[in-house]
Amino acid sequence: MVFSRCTQADRVIEFGSGDGSPVIHSLLRTQFKGTVYGYELNSTACQVAQSRIRQYQLGRHYIVRNQCFFEGWQQTDAKCLISNPPYLPAPDNDLYMPSLHGGSDGAVLTRKLLSLGCDQVLSLISAYSNPVETIEHALAQGYQIVDFMIAPLQFGYYSSEVKVKQTIQALRAARKAFYSSNIYLLAGVLFKQKSYGDTDISKELVQVMTAF
Repeated sequence: MVFSRCTQADRVIEFGSGDGSPVIHSLLRTQFKGTVYGYELNSTACQVAQSRIRQYQLGRHYIVRNQCFFEGWQQTDAKCLISNPPYLPAPDNDLYMPSLHGGSDGAVLTRKLLSLGCDQVLSLISAYSNPVETIEHALAQGYQIVDFMIAPLQFGYYSSEVKVKQTIQALRAARKAFYSSNIYLLAGVLFKQKSYGDTDISKELVQVMTAF
């Protein structure tokens, strides 16, 4: 959704590179010849990403730094942001995996990323992490939704932790979380500034995300 819309001169920034696999696979499958600047706090994951980048000889197109994203993102002058932000909702980060904590409603970091002013933002949004208010926040920031993909997922080990599960249940009671007894939906959403004139499909995304 991102690389096919970018030019070869475009720069892309990435929040949370992990082991680099998603971007590496996308670079190998597309004709994008710009540069992706990734930021990853976990030093081990960063080393794995850098090793894989060397393995696939993508060093000119993918640079991963062991640095806080919010400290370094402006250095690249990038117009496009890609992210897989943590989205586990919980009152605090005392969790099995603290790095997956996304704030009290699971969408705090997502909204923060949508407030940076990038021309385009690709972000994952969970249906149990206050998706409606997250989308409304993006619209208020001047974005429209131009594309999205939906994947049904089962609750896993981390999302089934008691503290997380109780928070999700409370969000559901407040109509801020949507899921069935078997699955929840995870969407990859492409936001683009309204000034580009694309068709906005935010209403369609909300209808899908709140189907349960």
